[in-house]
Amino acid sequence: MKHYQDEDVYHAACRRISGIFDRFERICVAFSGGKDSGVLLNLAIDEARKRKRRIGVLFIDLEAFYRISIEFVERMLSRNADVLEPYWVCLPMESPNSLSYLEPTWVWWDPACESIWVRPMPNHRCVVNLRSNPFDFYRRNMPFELFFRRFNEWFGRGTLSACLVGIRTDESLQRYRAITCRKESFEGLHYSTRTGESSYSFYPLYDWRTEDIWTYNGRFGKDYNRLYDLFYKAGVSIHKMRVDEPFGNEAKAGLNLFRVIEPDTWARVVNRVSGANFGNLYSGTRLMNSRYRLPKNHTWKSFTKFLLSTLPPETARNYRTKFIKFIRYWKRTGCPLTEEYIRFLEEHHADSIENTHTFSRRGSGDKEVVKFRKIVDEIPELDSRKDLLTWRRMALCIIKNDFVCKSLSFGVTRDLTLRQQELMEKYRNL
Repeated sequence: MKHYQDEDVYHAACRRISGIFDRFERICVAFSGGKDSGVLLNLAIDEARKRKRRIGVLFIDLEAFYRISIEFVERMLSRNADVLEPYWVCLPMESPNSLSYLEPTWVWWDPACESIWVRPMPNHRCVVNLRSNPFDFYRRNMPFELFFRRFNEWFGRGTLSACLVGIRTDESLQRYRAITCRKESFEGLHYSTRTGESSYSFYPLYDWRTEDIWTYNGRFGKDYNRLYDLFYKAGVSIHKMRVDEPFGNEAKAGLNLFRVIEPDTWARVVNRVSGANFGNLYSGTRLMNSRYRLPKNHTWKSFTKFLLSTLPPETARNYRTKFIKFIRYWKRTGCPLTEEYIRFLEEHHADSIENTHTFSRRGSGDKEVVKFRKIVDEIPELDSRKDLLTWRRMALCIIKNDFVCKSLSFGVTRDLTLRQQELMEKYRNL
């Protein structure tokens, strides 16, 4: 439940950032070129300039960026060079590609694909690539989530270090959980997370709304990514605008705009990333949509098994492995649910669930843990609001090409790159 204070979000964020500067010697901002991280970087720059201090800024270049976004990054780094210690990272790292069954992940800045890179390697002194890599923790094609965690500790150089991240709970339930879940924090600050022996991540904008982001930019005349202007002119709601990697589940719906706004860049994206044009044509339709209707004469269980039978063996094996772990978790460990959800399940699916009547240690600890005795085909009343053990959820993972199974709360694992390489080699000549 949200508790509103007399202090507005702008002054609250300034107070939080000021407190971080008071306590930490080494401070870095995670900058993606998007609206939230742009506001956070501007706030941190103002505080650093006031204190005559320098701060780090980490920009992980995903290769398949809009040219307009790169121009914004260049402006921010060059205009604030007096207070910034930039790390423009162009190292090969892997990320999910939800647009292709045969290449479920892709590796940006892959040396083997240099001839078809979406953009040439940036030529700036702060660029970190394979020829100028100072990071002893880096491993070729490592997931960028792992890179980010390791960077925080490396950046601190043995001292207390803070990385500021532009996560807002208003954006998604997943981000809300990242802030509110029980975790090791700094001095009990709920908007912080310990990431290493002496490193912490902070989320000073966690309580901002999208409207607050644009109010700040307008009121203080701050620079921002002009790509958002084009999104607005194209009729995209301010709550749907996203500037990040275009091939994940969250952002693939915007691929059609990529094609219109920068057609020359789009042509190189299609040539570079498997399935990009398919995602442009069909994302948001029944083919890749959570509103997909079950085919006639199928249950979600039979349809899930049918979908698995149509996939390449390695891809099907990945899904089966994830599904088995997902099922075991719900049957052996269970998950905390609200009284409302438990009451509904007991009324309509009593034979499928078990209320343990024990309270979970997660979050505020006020929810009882529920286990599933068997898999339910679907629960239409709750499926769209809560993660539950249903065949429908597993089928939709395949339909949406969610190879990582993020919608089942899985993350990217280290073996995805190896599996991708095996898939590419086996199906190279198809």
